[in-house]
Amino acid sequence: MTFTEVDGVEGDAGDFKVVLKTRPRYITEDKCTGCGTCVEYCPVSYPDKFNQGISQNKAVHVYFSQAIPLVAYIDESCLYLKEKKCDICRGVCQADAIDFRQRPKKTEINVGAIILAVGIEPFDPRVNDEYGYGRFANVVTSMDYERLLSSTGPYEGQVLRHSDKKHPKKIAWIQCVGSRRMTPGENSYCSGVCCTYTQKQVILTKDHDATVECTVFHNDIRAFGKDFERYFQRAENLPGTRFIRSYVSLDRELPESKNVVIRYSTFADGVKEEAFDMVVLAVGLNPPAQVKELAAKFQIELNHHGFSPSSGVNPVATNRPGIFVSGAFQGPTDIPESVFTASGAGSQCGELLDYRRGKLTRERVYPEERDVSGEEPRIGVFVCHCGANISSVVNVPETVAYALTLPGVVYAKQQLFSCATNSAREITDLAREKGLNRVVIAACSPRTLEPLFRDTLREAGLNQYYCDMANIREHCSWVHAKQKDEATAKARDIVRMSVARTRHLEPLQEFDLAVNKAALVVGGGLAGMTCALSIAAQGHPVYLVEKEKELGGVARRLARTLEGLDVQSHLRDLIRRVYQNPLIQISHEARILSVTGYVGNFITTIKSEGRVKAVEHGASVLAIGAQEYQPQEYLYGENDQVFTHLELGEAIARGDERVTQAASLVLIQCVGCRNEERNYCSRVCCSHALKNALHLKELNPEMAIYIIFRDMRSYGLREDFYREAAERGVMFIRYEPGGEPLVEAVSEGGASRLRVTVPDPVLGKCLELDVDVVSLAAAVLPAADTKEIAGLFKVTLSPDNFFKEAHVKLKPVEFAADGVYLCGTAHYPKHFQETINQAYGAAGRVLTLLANDTVTASGSVCEVREDDCVSCGACITACTYDAITFVETLKGRKARVNPVLCKGDGLCNAKCPTHAIVLKHFTDQEIISQIDAAISRDEIMQQIAAAI
Repeated sequence: MTFTEVDGVEGDAGDFKVVLKTRPRYITEDKCTGCGTCVEYCPVSYPDKFNQGISQNKAVHVYFSQAIPLVAYIDESCLYLKEKKCDICRGVCQADAIDFRQRPKKTEINVGAIILAVGIEPFDPRVNDEYGYGRFANVVTSMDYERLLSSTGPYEGQVLRHSDKKHPKKIAWIQCVGSRRMTPGENSYCSGVCCTYTQKQVILTKDHDATVECTVFHNDIRAFGKDFERYFQRAENLPGTRFIRSYVSLDRELPESKNVVIRYSTFADGVKEEAFDMVVLAVGLNPPAQVKELAAKFQIELNHHGFSPSSGVNPVATNRPGIFVSGAFQGPTDIPESVFTASGAGSQCGELLDYRRGKLTRERVYPEERDVSGEEPRIGVFVCHCGANISSVVNVPETVAYALTLPGVVYAKQQLFSCATNSAREITDLAREKGLNRVVIAACSPRTLEPLFRDTLREAGLNQYYCDMANIREHCSWVHAKQKDEATAKARDIVRMSVARTRHLEPLQEFDLAVNKAALVVGGGLAGMTCALSIAAQGHPVYLVEKEKELGGVARRLARTLEGLDVQSHLRDLIRRVYQNPLIQISHEARILSVTGYVGNFITTIKSEGRVKAVEHGASVLAIGAQEYQPQEYLYGENDQVFTHLELGEAIARGDERVTQAASLVLIQCVGCRNEERNYCSRVCCSHALKNALHLKELNPEMAIYIIFRDMRSYGLREDFYREAAERGVMFIRYEPGGEPLVEAVSEGGASRLRVTVPDPVLGKCLELDVDVVSLAAAVLPAADTKEIAGLFKVTLSPDNFFKEAHVKLKPVEFAADGVYLCGTAHYPKHFQETINQAYGAAGRVLTLLANDTVTASGSVCEVREDDCVSCGACITACTYDAITFVETLKGRKARVNPVLCKGDGLCNAKCPTHAIVLKHFTDQEIISQIDAAISRDEIMQQIAAAI
């Protein structure tokens, strides 16, 4: 329900009455065809809000090019709505879709649970004049710049200056605008995403124009996410790119050029001035402007920043039962965390409303499939503009016209977004109306949208495997952006090849498999137990496998979190609930011996406490945790005054006076990571150091505490603790790579002490600190059995040997292997709350599988022609999914494919020496016809003749 806001909420968990208020669109959605004629004729132009006011829009318009539904609306700038002066849009609309009689409408709905996913807003730098935004012509925000880079942006992907519409050749980014500041109107917290999105913008800028000079003025580089360290290095190492650690001031605008002069300082050169063609302000994130009204409406609490406060043990819950939060309403967050908190909120709604499961759903009914196998091909080609992603490079009308000349093509059409709901419906309708029996979608990669387009064919009564996608975006417009003619020619080639293949496509049948309703959770730590409880709370049996004698994992070594949560108290409660839950069966001291089966039907053999058993389950969750690096440096293991941060926390908790009564202590960050061997940030160490330092200051305020760091990565709301530590006298000393501290054991007056020597780049001197205790931020490593578990479940690992998710942004709790999910630090180092969020997220994904009675297996799988099989076993060796086995037949031993396990990757097909294996949907005939269409025989002969 778009254009709709919540007007009021009453009731309790399980029975809320919500009043919704829908604003008038003044366009009837069912009638609008999205033709754009009304937009073309509308005489009112005003700054386009979606493009940050950089370009103009009309009073009637679609808010952005991929809006759902892709239907225009008329806003308050309309002359008719203001003064009854204009009625042009109604006159030109042939669909009679304009309706000025529409009024606001109220609707009451009854729901059992509510999820608040209200998002965030970019910080507005106008609150602080020193940023020059709105005062200097060529100072833009990062959101402005994002629109400039976009192919659907104000200049169709060209980065142009506001003052003269020229391409800037020297651009500066200024970090932490509106974040990490105590000035009025700005935020004290770190927005968490700005460092990485700036690096992305630098990389894209260099892709657009490699000659542009890029300079990033920053404080700490907070590359704390998975693979972010390498991403930062990629940006930093681009030619013509500088990362300068310095506070800056925007000094003035040069009158003639409108360039912006920045003052900054470096350790080597002192204060400098430098002019830039354009300055980008990396603005932070604010809670929604109306967040207080929203909180009052839903009767939920907010923290002092305006985000939903976390209880610590359940970040998804609010103070009002039945109302949950996801995404950035928990605090500034990146895409993967937003995705799994959304799934986690869904899982908790499932816990609350499990008793209603299946009672409101309706089975989707498709029309009966039409048998067209005996018909001549009647192919429809739909060429997508993808906004301007494709059409800004490829000549789409010309490609459509060309498609109509190809054999078998009876219809071709261009679409603004083929994936939009109305466009998909149009494909279905036209397939019926024109009698199409095969369809080619010339658009993007099939990886994401092929299921959608196959579904449109099912809606048209056609077998879904009569659909093919011609990728003219990734393979064409994106890689040939500066070669428009050549890109259009290549688009014609790709479409021609796709049409040739489509002529030979055959109908294939998918089949349903029953789903075992139980889940297996591997790992009995915080993540595993949280996930298991959420699954069990929705009525599903869970087998919880723990390799140790006791549940709890590494969390057993944590006394409290930075935010003050009593970890051990929560852990005891969690363990008690797990043991008391009759649906959870626990295996201690367990080792997994084998895993067989497939999505919905796995059999796992477990050895536990001397016994071997096999359990059957439909889904698996891998939550095997991580381990602490054992330092080989800084006298660790040689001197009992040297601890890791984890050990230091344990010593504080048990009141070890060597620590609590020490006169001085040094915490050294980044030990065992962010180096050549482990090129990643362990994410939790900076906050861990702050937690221990603040705890020691509580116990012993006079203790001298030093934190020696490279970048303090106290991202998000943890920044407040960084500031508090500094205010309470904790001293922070930064070191550079190559200038790592040196720790020596010394004796003074008969007392053993530790001498820490470190060069301070700010003072330009080498500091020497004699202290009682040294604590090391030891890296977080993958668990020792990660590779073994990955092999058993046939999942992949990242370059750092953590589990690799199916998609780093969009599928952060799923593997490429169907039916297997992940959560916790086995994925990547995480804080306590992040682990709980992801555990609920994994439970949510498990329930999307187990809530179904069946799963559908693909029809595009391999098949063995037994008469041609020579029983060589090459296919069995090649298959990584164990989908092929030998079976005894009347003709002897033959290979046979289990279609449920087959992923259709074609490896066996390529290896078979007798061509006995056929990969359905990619047969030799289909592929060869595609290759033949790439280039004609005459062209080949001409090229050969020219070569000789």
